[in-house]
Amino acid sequence: MVVKTVTEAKAKFSSLIERVSRGEEVIVCKAGKPVAVLEPYREESRPRRPGSMRGRVRISADFDEFPRDISRALGVADS
Repeated sequence: MVVKTVTEAKAKFSSLIERVSRGEEVIVCKAGKPVAVLEPYREESRPRRPGSMRGRVRISADFDEFPRDISRALGVADS
């Protein structure tokens, strides 16, 4: 479906969303030229691959240590 103007799209937005939810594509024009496409949202269907970031992420050895300057600023005793 082609909507000729943005004003028309605003006026019929709810019905356009309903049509899109049924699988229809809606093209919105401005000054006679297509500027936007409303289409149904589709979830990414690619399955997760566990371990795909292996070798790309590094956790520092002192990750669990609370920084001294922050503990002093918060009034927490150094350990």
